[in-house]
Amino acid sequence: MKDNKKVVYWLLTGCALIFVMVVVGGITRLTNSGLSISNYKLIHGVVPPMNQQEWIEAFELYKQYPEYQKLHYHFNLEDFKDIYFWEWIHRVIGRLIGVVFIIPFLYFLFRKQLSKSTIRKCIILLALGAFQGFMGWYMVKSGLVDRPSVSHYRLAAHLMTAFITFAYSFWVALDIIYKNKVKPAVPNLKKWIWAGMIVLILQITWGAFVAGLDAGFIHNSWPLMTDGKWIHETVYIELEPIWRNFIAGKSGVQFIHRYLAWFVFVAILIIWNKARKLNLTSAQKNGINSVLLIVCLQILLGIFTLIYNVPVWLGVTHQVGAFFLLASMTFILHRFSK
Repeated sequence: MKDNKKVVYWLLTGCALIFVMVVVGGITRLTNSGLSISNYKLIHGVVPPMNQQEWIEAFELYKQYPEYQKLHYHFNLEDFKDIYFWEWIHRVIGRLIGVVFIIPFLYFLFRKQLSKSTIRKCIILLALGAFQGFMGWYMVKSGLVDRPSVSHYRLAAHLMTAFITFAYSFWVALDIIYKNKVKPAVPNLKKWIWAGMIVLILQITWGAFVAGLDAGFIHNSWPLMTDGKWIHETVYIELEPIWRNFIAGKSGVQFIHRYLAWFVFVAILIIWNKARKLNLTSAQKNGINSVLLIVCLQILLGIFTLIYNVPVWLGVTHQVGAFFLLASMTFILHRFSK
């Protein structure tokens, strides 16, 4: 039987692993652990240093790069071990995701348990996974030349590739779960959901900019920015020309992330308001209600993350909230698309 429950479980397992990887990636970023491993070994990299000599060699390699020389020059071997752990586990999970996607795919393919449509979608999914791995290393490389941190643009690309890979995996699973598709009650609602999805993707991207620039550690008040201002002057004078402030300036990207959140909220509120007037299936109704609940919680998490100066647990929880919000938006888009 093609596209059976085993295929669904496989895809959802992949989604769960991507979720875990995003969580660990958030911890890796917030603990400044991402540049602790400065080389890439696909097979041997699975095994961490196993004795004192190997740890010393790994630490000596780390000392050759800007992060140690400019930021962590005070680190001893035990400090290095702490940050090494998070980057190592992040990479191991990435390899595990590759194995979990490739081996079952080949099994289902040879057993002829996938439809032609699902095979095409899975090939796209594998390509996204491979690109995600490449983006991870491409991001790390940006912090190994002359700067003690990775490019926030590459960080955003790496994070968004993970989110998009998850969303597509989830979408393929939903295609199988809901074989008897229903038409959207009102086509215009689908347009609003797409609009909300686009704004949400932009918001997540600027959230990655905030993380990459450590922009969450300034203007730690709400609803006003520093000095009781809605728009602090550093938003537009930090960099030249002015437009660069909004993609590369700390104050500017935080400003965008602060206020773009309200566009996401308004879009979802409009979707919810339009949907409650319609005769919906239980899946559609529950999906719409979940999106509204999650966006409210996510805004609260964002506010508390800011005013408490981005503690690791709140920063990671806020990133998890973005993950669940994207998942719920993917779900309702799917249910109103078929």
